[in-house]
Amino acid sequence: MCGWVHLPRYVDKIRLHLAGRLHPDYHANLGQGFDGRWLAAAGVAHAQMVEVVRQSITDGEVCDWVRCNVRKTDAEKAAHRQEVLGFPASTDTAMQSLLERRKAEAGMADRAEITTFVDFIDADEGRFE
Repeated sequence: MCGWVHLPRYVDKIRLHLAGRLHPDYHANLGQGFDGRWLAAAGVAHAQMVEVVRQSITDGEVCDWVRCNVRKTDAEKAAHRQEVLGFPASTDTAMQSLLERRKAEAGMADRAEITTFVDFIDADEGRFE
């Protein structure tokens, strides 16, 4: 969406939350985690993004708002994409430990091919077999 990785997922989570249908597992990290990484990269506050989504009917309207209000270069968007898709870095022992713990809790401790949180999310939601 507008060249931003994770933005469509974040918008979907906001819409589900506003409708009272966001799964409880996602409540604690709404506006944090990858959402927070997008917010920081875009220079937008979570409350502001919630209001943008609340006032929109379609994702196209959200995309139009982002195009008008978030002025970042393609290089900045690419850097954000690399940060998200590669998180955690292999040298980040604390986050690597958290990933391993989350894998174990989800019954995926033996899944060596899951090396990032994006991989974990995809596997957890059935898109990465």
